[in-house]
Amino acid sequence: MKSKDIFTEDQVKMARYAKAMSHPVRMYILELLSEQSCCYSGNLAEILPIAKSTLSQHLKELKESGLIQGEINPPKIKYCLNAENWNDAKKLFEKLMEK
Repeated sequence: MKSKDIFTEDQVKMARYAKAMSHPVRMYILELLSEQSCCYSGNLAEILPIAKSTLSQHLKELKESGLIQGEINPPKIKYCLNAENWNDAKKLFEKLMEK
């Protein structure tokens, strides 16, 4: 039996979400996006005291996890929560925390 065979699909998804949320900058971005419909990366760059390249890496991690989605409208990129995955993450973590 391989170790990956013992993990449920939900455990794998939670680990992916948790990894994406494992940095304060990413948590800040998620909180900001949960309070408003969308945000442009340029606006985030003005708010956060980090290099644009670092911000891009954080946005990439969140996007790869499926928690956010980006829409390119040159020269801007608009980011929003991915509502389906955001709700999925909430349900999975609530289920875990209730145990």
